[in-house]
Amino acid sequence: MLGQEARRRVPEPSESKQSRTRSTRQPKESLIKDRPSPERLSERLVSDRKVRAVAQAGSYGSELAWAGSVPTFITFERGLLSAQTETRSGVTLHRYPYEQLELWRDWEVARPEAPVALLATARVAYDPTGFFGRIQRTLWNLSEAQLAEYRSELLFGAAEAHRAALAAYTGPGHGPREQLLALADARDIAVKWLYPALLTHIERWPEYEIRLPHAWRASAGLRFPKAIYHLDQLYGFGGEAEAKRMLVATRGLGLVEQEKRARAAVQAGYYDGAVRFLRDESARVARTDLERWAHLSSTRRDKLGILLGVTRSPLGPGALDLVRELLDEVREGR
Repeated sequence: MLGQEARRRVPEPSESKQSRTRSTRQPKESLIKDRPSPERLSERLVSDRKVRAVAQAGSYGSELAWAGSVPTFITFERGLLSAQTETRSGVTLHRYPYEQLELWRDWEVARPEAPVALLATARVAYDPTGFFGRIQRTLWNLSEAQLAEYRSELLFGAAEAHRAALAAYTGPGHGPREQLLALADARDIAVKWLYPALLTHIERWPEYEIRLPHAWRASAGLRFPKAIYHLDQLYGFGGEAEAKRMLVATRGLGLVEQEKRARAAVQAGYYDGAVRFLRDESARVARTDLERWAHLSSTRRDKLGILLGVTRSPLGPGALDLVRELLDEVREGR
């Protein structure tokens, strides 16, 4: 359906000489020693004979790289029983069994189980079978009917999650705990289900870096102003001042690595990216704290309140009402 123009959007391979000719086998643990060039990192992965495909994900090593880019790689390996994700010394590795590389060439198999956005936007470095390239060509050339069906599935998932949140967090007797949990779930529904569904209207795939708000405005803001406006509303962005306020609030909450990444984004000027990242990460890491909100110290509640944006974002039913509106905007493509 997408023709030549769409096929040009398939990420260009970044194959190196060593990617085509294997070197002496080297254990994967050696990958994690420094932060050498993307080419050198992929060569180290390729040198492991179990690895049958390697691709690079994210902005690290691309023309959109910035100081906070995280080296991220995807591998398909023989002998691996299940998918694994590991991060060591600043390098993230998504590992998948080789059998899935074969199976995910079929869209009907890939759609419900594969990380399709990650695969679609990756840059292939080593692909002797050609299977990874075939997966990408499939993902970038889906028919209108296939995209519509995929969008319907995402919208259905969002609607189910929305109904569950309404049942759990709204109604008589609910207080601050439920208001905060509703906000956290509303954001999760918006980013996990509704934003990818929105992009199907323009045949694009989402990339989930710390600069996500900047990406959704650039890729969809002009076409879908109402939907993007609602996404922004959910996070209560406040520019540089809010981002710096949140950095201070992370102290003592077990968010050391998250604070480092957010600080890099602030230093680079991606203030809203830092805010979105810390809002979502604090909700994820401190989920237990949200569940037992009434038993927290006032200091801890104040810090979490800043991180979650309780004075800048809709809470409880208001957050879930916003998700319902966003769902309608995504369904209609506006």
